[in-house]
Amino acid sequence: MTFEKLALHPSILKAILESGYTTPTPIQAQAIPQALAGHDLMASAQTGTGKTAAFVLPSLQRLSTPATKNSRGPRVLVLTPTRELANQVTDAAAKYGKHMRFRIGSIVGGMPYPPQMRLLSQPLDILVATPGRLLDHMERGRLDYSRLEVLVLDEADRMLDMGFIHAVEKIAAATPASRQTLLFSATLEGNIAKLASRLLKNPQRIQIATAQERHENIEQRLHHVDDGAHKHRLLAHLLSGVDVDKAIVFTATKRGADRLAKTLYAQGHPAAALHGDMNQSKRNRTITSLRSGSVRLLVATDVAARGIDVSGITHVINYDLPKSAEDYVHRIGRTGRAGAKGIAISFATPGDFAQLRDIERYTRQALPALIIPGFEPTNKPRSSSSHQPRRGNGDAGQRHQGNRHRYGSPKQAPGANASSGRPQSSQQRFPSKNAQDGQAKPSHERRPNEGNNARAHNRRPESRGKSTTRTASFGPRIG
Repeated sequence: MTFEKLALHPSILKAILESGYTTPTPIQAQAIPQALAGHDLMASAQTGTGKTAAFVLPSLQRLSTPATKNSRGPRVLVLTPTRELANQVTDAAAKYGKHMRFRIGSIVGGMPYPPQMRLLSQPLDILVATPGRLLDHMERGRLDYSRLEVLVLDEADRMLDMGFIHAVEKIAAATPASRQTLLFSATLEGNIAKLASRLLKNPQRIQIATAQERHENIEQRLHHVDDGAHKHRLLAHLLSGVDVDKAIVFTATKRGADRLAKTLYAQGHPAAALHGDMNQSKRNRTITSLRSGSVRLLVATDVAARGIDVSGITHVINYDLPKSAEDYVHRIGRTGRAGAKGIAISFATPGDFAQLRDIERYTRQALPALIIPGFEPTNKPRSSSSHQPRRGNGDAGQRHQGNRHRYGSPKQAPGANASSGRPQSSQQRFPSKNAQDGQAKPSHERRPNEGNNARAHNRRPESRGKSTTRTASFGPRIG
């Protein structure tokens, strides 16, 4: 299937083709026709599968027809769990709607109220928002939903995890009953199913990839450790012999993220922390630094990292195991995207046995445990066939294989000494981004929101307006 066969408006199709995309991803191929037909949707797809375009393109198609009512309120409302995800949705709408004329704005937490109040006093076609801040404005009488046609719940499972369920339900209850509702989530079971039963009408159910998927492009590794000091030593050893382009290191707490980032930076690694206590401008600077490559190690908490879309993540390191198996799947899914290979490394203390067992049950696979000589745990792992460690060859814990390679890539990094097991200099350990440019897909194979996401989002349409509280108009009016 090609995008030409999806019956999209010519202006939308032109923007898609200009971006180099010809073939929809599986979630796009299934969700877009159902959304264009007016059905409510329950769709399950992991990050990196093109799900943003799966609801942005039908929403833009809706704007290509005249509104049924005259008011200043939005015709499309998109709720997201994080500011970063809201920015990505806004960027995607600007990108694919650059030949259309419409107004889009974003309302997110952590930003000043006065500019948002001015934004809501103006006519809008698409409003992208986080639930908490939007509910604040709604309860002050600043929202007009009288002409709302489409409500999108993006990453609904995360909104529930972050405690937004009551805000989401209050917002939905204030919108017209005639609206179309598109719900996207990593899982469609449990509380998500209950929420969908209350908010959706006879939804079409689409499930592209389950949360238990094996992540075939991701090599998963487990290291048993005794305690925090053991983690510190092992991480330092691994990074000393690893070709890391970009990595996300997950910690359980904000304080832990700050401490570890400072330690790694003091050791000579370009590292920075990201967590919910940081103000929005600092968060934005940190993410920009990660995308540009001036930061190679992002030490983050689950909530802070949610919704960040950065291409080229080669490693995910679970310094602290997540509390839930679903979070483990979300974490490691940030590497190995769009056909690229990735490595996920997890540290487990004796107290993590229950979490480790849940992760393996949830993913339906055993995590291979490795031991690096000199870094053996003194506490023997609890009995489980999957937890019996295998010894590595001493070179940064890589597997013992006939064809040896550096930890981060099947091929020797440029300038690396293939015959030496000694750590390289920091410049060698962190190769330039250009070293991986040759791995990008040709433009005719690329799909919206797949692969070089950050690069696509950073291309601003010529007529795009500035926006922290985002507002923009695009092109000639269609319809």
